[in-house]
Amino acid sequence: MDKAIGLFFGSDTGITEEITYDIVDAFENVEVKEISEASTKDFEKYDFIILGLSTWYDGDLQSDWEDFFEEFKTIDFTNKKVAIYGLGDQIGYAEYFIDGVGMLAEVILENGGEVIGKWPVKDYRHTESKAIIPDDEDYFYGLALDNDNESDLNEERITTWIAQLKELV
Repeated sequence: MDKAIGLFFGSDTGITEEITYDIVDAFENVEVKEISEASTKDFEKYDFIILGLSTWYDGDLQSDWEDFFEEFKTIDFTNKKVAIYGLGDQIGYAEYFIDGVGMLAEVILENGGEVIGKWPVKDYRHTESKAIIPDDEDYFYGLALDNDNESDLNEERITTWIAQLKELV
């Protein structure tokens, strides 16, 4: 890939930030920006964008994403491929597992973008999620990570997901 990849993330506890740099290390030419420091204009220069966030409590966006969400809804994603990774707790918040991924995906699709990097739901123990693709309920819109209960699976999941993304862009 010769064009730069834009990766935007938000992290309250530092876990999403750690995951972000695991993902960045697998790609060349990635420009990373915390969503708390981003503007809608920052999204314009990328054809491929990766977004990272966690879902908090009862399906809330990570705080920086929550602050940026109204602006996010105004971004034109036409001709852009967007991949999303999300962190959540499938046991403690089983009915809201990685809801943030679904919330961002809905906006991207409504605003003309293509969401890539879907991830199978079969190995998770959640009960509901806004991140499940309505037309393909066997998949989430993006990579699902549960650092609270399955951190030992993060590395393998990230590696597999990145290989998938590299084939799609």
